[in-house]
Amino acid sequence: MKRFGQLCVLLMLVLPSAHAQERPRAREMGIQPGVLPVGPLNAITDVAGVQVGHLTIWEGDDVRTGVTAILPHTGNLYQEKVPAGFFQGNGYGKFAGSTQIIELGEIETPIVLTNTLSIPQGMEGIISWTLKQPGNEQVRSVNAVVGETNDGYLNDIRGRHVHADQVVTAIESAHTGPVEEGAVGAGTGTVSFGWKGGIGTSSRVLPGRLGGYTVGVLVQTNYGGILQIDGVPVGEELGQYYLKGAIDN
Repeated sequence: MKRFGQLCVLLMLVLPSAHAQERPRAREMGIQPGVLPVGPLNAITDVAGVQVGHLTIWEGDDVRTGVTAILPHTGNLYQEKVPAGFFQGNGYGKFAGSTQIIELGEIETPIVLTNTLSIPQGMEGIISWTLKQPGNEQVRSVNAVVGETNDGYLNDIRGRHVHADQVVTAIESAHTGPVEEGAVGAGTGTVSFGWKGGIGTSSRVLPGRLGGYTVGVLVQTNYGGILQIDGVPVGEELGQYYLKGAIDN
């Protein structure tokens, strides 16, 4: 089995916003958390071979959702499976495919992120794409990996506007290089700490004496709490934070 570097997909905080690519990233504004250097793109795609694709669904006044696909490498994922692990930080999630990751310690498909009620469509798209790949003509079992967040505050989630063919489109659009961030793909309708959530990405490079590995992360943010940026209590300073109304009253 080939090694394709160290790949992580986490659901945690970033600071994206609509049209984020037109705005400076945090490091360009002098916010530089951590002690390790970043990769050339400061993105998950700094890990060799990793590709990311988005499909954004923005319709009318109430449809704000989408799909984000991460391909761990450019080969046949089913035939060249990727070592993997799974950590559960919030048991309310509906992460599909986790049991096989835990049992066998590997990923054999693209990783798709979408909204909570579109997980079945995410799995259908992954399975269809995988079965069509050259070399997979005899495949009879596919462990589709789909993560989610509930974007129902900004999106008509009950309308289930994500379809399997759109999931395939997101997978097929995946590419190396810079990763679009903000209100795109699976982050289109997300909210974090009372502000707009979205998709974010970063990377770190370990020192040579520790292997020199590049660690890449992609995040889909959608939860509450009190916002801190590099240790600064931004949410408190701006007066927008969890339980503020209850405490004031």
